[in-house]
Amino acid sequence: MCDKTVCAQCKKVVCTTRNYSRGEKHCPTIHRAAVIEAAKAEYDKPDIRNFAYQAMLQHNEAVLRLPEGGAVPRNPRVEEVAQFAKKMGYKKLGVAFCGALREAAQILEEILANRGFDVVSVCCTAGGLPVETVGVSENEKIGGPGTWQSMCSPITQAEILNHEGVDFNILVGLCVGHDSLFFKYAQAPTTVLLVKDRVFGHNPITALHEAHSFYRWLLRKE
Repeated sequence: MCDKTVCAQCKKVVCTTRNYSRGEKHCPTIHRAAVIEAAKAEYDKPDIRNFAYQAMLQHNEAVLRLPEGGAVPRNPRVEEVAQFAKKMGYKKLGVAFCGALREAAQILEEILANRGFDVVSVCCTAGGLPVETVGVSENEKIGGPGTWQSMCSPITQAEILNHEGVDFNILVGLCVGHDSLFFKYAQAPTTVLLVKDRVFGHNPITALHEAHSFYRWLLRKE
């Protein structure tokens, strides 16, 4: 039995082949067989099976096979979100967005509406709750003591979209932690279109690409 699963360190990637016997010391395909079987059983549930099937189709259709061999990417993620929602037969979509990304949410709403979806959108500060609600002190406010600051309330966003009866949620730039609370309280399935990264223009993989160069300090040990 392995101590922990560390797939990111794998050099053999036997899970994409049938030659599992060549797996490494911490390979879950070999050492987590009971967990994998339990997970596999979940796909026997008709609704889960269909959801996973449509997701796998979306995955396989994401590239265009070339006559001479190989493949190229076909669609941006926003198009894939719309396609997947169509595959699932969803009619009403919820958009939970950060107020700083309102323009992106407006464009997304237009894209989805043009494809025939009924779109409900809700901003992170809907309800105007003060940050004192969760214990933020005067000195911890962005604007400093004596200023008003509305808190991000992902629970409010989730509950409003629950109340609206949406079939599928799309997150647009919710902060770290706020997105987690949204997942916890949302009743409908949720996907992420855009994640927040204030430094890299909401493209956080840039930090990983630069971790051995300009941003090597990210690899510091604490």
